[in-house]
This record gives sequence, C-alpha cells and structure tokens, in this order.
Amino acid sequence: MNQHINRKHYRPGASKRRQQYIFHRLPIIFIIILLLIFLSVFCWMLARHFLGKDSPPGLFSDLAKDQTTDQAVLESTTDIEIFTEPDHANNTGAPVDNLLDEAWRIAAGYDYDRAIEVLKTSQYYGSDTRIDEAIAEYENIKAGLKPCDISQVTHVFFHTLVIDEAKAFDGDSDEAGYNQVMTTKDEFLKILDSMYERGFVLVRLHDMAEMAAGENGTKMTRKTILLPEGKKPFVMSQDDVCYYEYMDGDGFATRMVIGDDGKPTCEMKMDDGTVQRGAFDLVPILEEYIQEHPDFSYKGARAVIAFTGYQGILGYRTAPSYSDSPTYEEDRQSAAAVAQCLRDNGWELASHSWGHRDLGTIEWDKFKADCDKWDNEVRSLIGPTDIILFPFGADVGDWHPYQNDNERFRYLKSLGFSYFCNVDSSQYWVQVGDDFLRQGRRNLDGFRMWKDIEAGSDTSKRKLDDLFRAEDVFSPNRPTPVVWE
Repeated sequence: MNQHINRKHYRPGASKRRQQYIFHRLPIIFIIILLLIFLSVFCWMLARHFLGKDSPPGLFSDLAKDQTTDQAVLESTTDIEIFTEPDHANNTGAPVDNLLDEAWRIAAGYDYDRAIEVLKTSQYYGSDTRIDEAIAEYENIKAGLKPCDISQVTHVFFHTLVIDEAKAFDGDSDEAGYNQVMTTKDEFLKILDSMYERGFVLVRLHDMAEMAAGENGTKMTRKTILLPEGKKPFVMSQDDVCYYEYMDGDGFATRMVIGDDGKPTCEMKMDDGTVQRGAFDLVPILEEYIQEHPDFSYKGARAVIAFTGYQGILGYRTAPSYSDSPTYEEDRQSAAAVAQCLRDNGWELASHSWGHRDLGTIEWDKFKADCDKWDNEVRSLIGPTDIILFPFGADVGDWHPYQNDNERFRYLKSLGFSYFCNVDSSQYWVQVGDDFLRQGRRNLDGFRMWKDIEAGSDTSKRKLDDLFRAEDVFSPNRPTPVVWE
C-alpha cells in the first residue's frame, strides 16, 4: 500500500479534528501575546525611569510615540550633533563653510599665501578644526610648488571670436579675412579644454617680470611663478577689441558692456533687431571658463586686451571723427567705465597702435603721429598701460635685444611701454633686457590651424601640437583651403 498521503486523499475527519484542536488552544495563545506586550512595555518604562530618556528606536517605539513626537526627537538629535557646545567645531555652521569655500577658490588659483591669510585673519580662526586642517593642507601643497622657467612661457593670441559661423562664412568679400585670422567660439572652447587638460595655467605678462628698483637702479626683473609639478604657465591676448563697423551683421559681438554681476560681458545684435547680452566674445567666455575651472588661472590672471583707436574702442565710437554723434561723450564715458571694469576683474590692457600700422617700417613722422594719437585718444580712456602688441606682429627691432640707439624703441619707452610683443610661430620666444620684456605670440586662427592640418604627420611643420590637435578643433563650417591673401 502506498504510504504517501496525497492532498486529494486527505481525510475530512482528520481536518475536523485539527480545527477543533486549534480552537481549544486559542485562549492560551492570546494570553501569551498579552504577556509579551506587557513585558515589553514594562521594560520600556523601566528604561525611561532609570536612564531619563527615550530608548533607541526599536520594535515598539512607534507604540509609545506618535508622528509629532518622532519629529521633535529627530530635530532634538540634529541640534545635539551640531550645537552640543557653544565652542564646538560646527557651532559656526554656514559662515565657516562660506569661509572655507572662499579660501578653497583662492587656493585653487595657486595663491596659497592669500588663502591662508584669509583663514588666519577670520574671526572663526581657532574655533573650527576644519580651518586648521585647510591651512595645513595649503601649507603642504605650497611646500611642493616648483618655480617655472620664464623663458619657456608660451603666448597665444586671438582676434574677435566668430559667434555665428553662417554669417561670417557666407561667401561675401569679408569671408576670406575672417577665415584667415579669426577663431570661432566653438574652436576657442575646444582649445581651452585641450590646454586645461594638458596642464596649462594662465598668467599675466607682469607675473613673468616687472620693472623694479634695486641697487643698480630700476630694471626689468624676473619674477618667480610657483606652480605644482606638471603645470605650465602661458599668456593669452586678444587684438583689435574694437568691434569695427565692417563686422556689423557678420556674426560678431557689437560692443562690450558691464554686466549685472559687475563683470564685463558683450552685446550682440540679433536678426530681429533686438540686442542681447551674453558670452559673445573672448572676455566673457574666458571668464565663465575660469569660474568653472579656477585652477586654469594663476592668482586671478586674465588675458591682455589690446585696442587700436581709429574707430574707437570696445564697440564705442570714441575717435574724434565721430564727435558729431549725439552720443559721443556718453560713448567715451561708457568705454572708460568698461575699461576700468576690465582692469578691476584682472584683465591687462594694451596698445595695438592707433591705426593698426606696421610700426617697424612706416616713416618716422607717421610712426610718431600714430603713437601720439593712441596716447591722446585711447590711453586717455583706458588709463596707464605699459604693454604694446605690435600690429601684424611687426616689431621695431630684429631678434637682437633692443639698444638705446633704436629710436623707435626709445620713443615707445618714453610713452611708458616696457612689454613688447611680436608674432612668432615658435613655441617660446622670451627676451628680458634691462628695461624691457619681449615675447613672441602664436596666432591660433584659421590659417595657422589649416597649416597644421595640411602638414599631416610632418611634425616639423606642425606648430600647435603642444597645445591641441588642429584636426580636433578646426570647424567643419570653414571654407577650405585657408589661404593667406
């Protein structure tokens, strides 16, 4: 006989007896449950009596507390964690967090001394261990910084950035010029990303050397740039920040203004005739990039911004030829205010000659007249400057150091210039004399990028690979080939 009892063969009588068995024992089960509940409540009350506080949340905590009580206990616990004692490390809360954030941003720009000073002079110094830890961290990083070789500081430059490529590269008579010497916004951002990833850090010309008084008189004196291992300093400049009339409607910004945040930004005329403000050129774009990557700038450095004068500066028609304009005086005041805003935000200002002339070859009387015009019409708006970026890269001397028998050099010195920048495709060209610093600049424009692309794998002809690969940056919207005309 099969001993396995299948469910369908289970006898009804056995089921009935099991139901009766369970029914008779229900009172006993109920009493046991009541005893367990009573015992648990008794233990909970005993703990409150002897410990003077609520027991940790457990199986029966919800029976003793309603939702309001739970929230009150939670808030009480939070208060205890943050404000146990008036002098506790976290007692200062948000103010210390803000202080540490401020110091972090300063230190991210390699100014560890100032970051430490901000922390040590704070009213919270000594009251929060996090401040001490931050100071120790910055001191440790500072001890490992390396001095940079000033002779190996590269200098890159741009013209006004193309914002609307369809308008700039539209086949008209200006297209070829834009294609040769301009860089698009997208290309500029790709260049920044590449240089950032390769460890480049933006510095000022004045971080490299400065005129300083010493035992032997006032001389151009090399300075020390301290950066972490693997970081490489570079200088950036932008020429012709004037927004010339011929560029109107071709996809460029129209002028520079002071933004609501107190920083310089740009205006651009839209197709419907409205004017919008935004990151429409190098200055606001680079500013936004540094805000997102504070370690891309050494101690707040920004680029050098250079002006001609024949149509005014910064998009304002400030030249005397526009004096009949009803907004002439207002434009001059606005331009001066924007120039000061640039200075206040770390930008260096420079001459690019008054009429964009080849200062190395024009006749002496025209040379002098151009320099005087710039001094009277532009320096009077932007304030003192000691930087000149030569138009066309045409220097007033050859590769030998300037000598006092160089009449053009002497005249520029008499106007206050001490930093002289030409154009040179070499990776580095820096020359420091007794009273000057000269530096070669590298044009990162359509023509130079196309020459790298044309060179293919011939590294002797590729000039940009230390910064970026031209093939990865060059806009597909550009007409090709890019030829110099």
